Amino acid sequence: MAGNPHVTILIANLPAERDRRVIRECLTLEEKGFDVTVIAPRGDKSLKVLPGSRNTRLKPYPVKVYGSGLLTFAVEFGWSFLCIAVRLIGEVLAGRAHAVQVCNPPDVYWPLALLLRAIGRPWVFDHHDLCPEVYISRGDGTPNKWVLRTLNALEWLTLRTATEVVATNQSFKDNAVRKGVHPDKVTVVRNGPSLKEIAVDGDPQEPASPDGLHRVVYLGVFGPQDNVEGVVLAADELIRRRGRDGWRVVLAGDGESMPSVRALIAEKGLSDVVELTGWLNGEQVDEVLRSATVAIQPDLPTRMNQLSTMAKTVEYVGRGLPVVAADGIETRRTLGDAGAYVANGTPEEFATVIDELLDDPERRQEMRKLGRDRFLSMLSWEHQAGPYAAVFQRLLAKRLPAPGGTPAPRIPRQRTSSDTRVDQP
Repeated sequence: MAGNPHVTILIANLPAERDRRVIRECLTLEEKGFDVTVIAPRGDKSLKVLPGSRNTRLKPYPVKVYGSGLLTFAVEFGWSFLCIAVRLIGEVLAGRAHAVQVCNPPDVYWPLALLLRAIGRPWVFDHHDLCPEVYISRGDGTPNKWVLRTLNALEWLTLRTATEVVATNQSFKDNAVRKGVHPDKVTVVRNGPSLKEIAVDGDPQEPASPDGLHRVVYLGVFGPQDNVEGVVLAADELIRRRGRDGWRVVLAGDGESMPSVRALIAEKGLSDVVELTGWLNGEQVDEVLRSATVAIQPDLPTRMNQLSTMAKTVEYVGRGLPVVAADGIETRRTLGDAGAYVANGTPEEFATVIDELLDDPERRQEMRKLGRDRFLSMLSWEHQAGPYAAVFQRLLAKRLPAPGGTPAPRIPRQRTSSDTRVDQP
């Protein structure tokens, strides 16, 4: 690994092998001639190299506390900060970490940004979540103003201490610019699978179900802000409209809300129509989504969800799935007419639209084609990989060898379709 420029990626909330965006980023960097190390919470103890990569090194750390409240979150992320700092310093002393990428949440690593930039190492902030908005969305009442002010200050510091910012959509870029980051230092890199992750060729066709069942699929994290319980309640409402025959709801994923989801399924007596798969790997995700009739994005239309692009949404349209979702700014930018929208995200609204779609195969097929076309033309990782890699090619241009063996010239930043609003329907 000694001859190549080296990028170190920092994650605090997920093992590296479970963060599909980071996996794609690592593979892209490898393809462009970089070596990569990921410092992240320990997942599979047997892993030394990122699955599917050439030689992306994993430097995991143990997680002693998992946050569920303000105090435990502070302890968890304080521990993560310490572990990440120690491992990152080790990478620098070993002659690696020529550039560093940090992924939030949380927004607490700006002191390390100052340290790394002081010794001439570029620091890239990959903005996954709007932490102040996440905090608001997880609460049941009025947010604590001091906590909110602290989160906003930490986000501002995280954005302003970065050499460059990678934003997951236009709304995140607008947020960074409002907080003082120059637009030329913000690159939009959307979430989404690559073409080779998806076993769909040509126009997507609805699967022929061997058991004759329509499947309504949710894919993703089970967190308080994800409203997975709303899918269960929509299934309960769908029984009143269609009975229990001819359809199933599949909930694919895991997270801190899993106990409450299980309890709600038991309380409503829905175990015969709602299936829990647990966390799935890439091939299993593809298999589940290719067997689906309709997908659901149950996230409520909060400010956070209005401004966020859900990774599951692009996974859905990549397979040409019709999507039922609450109306939102970034959701519409992603789905366009491949989505069927509800106003408020109530179980009754979701059940009504799902019921209509299950009875309308022609509309479903049209939505499949529209979604697949959007994926191929603008959403797939192939459209994101170039702008993402260009960030590090600019920042580490002096370390990248040119074809003739001399240092490569500096790569100027070029505008791409991700820098404009061409993704609006």
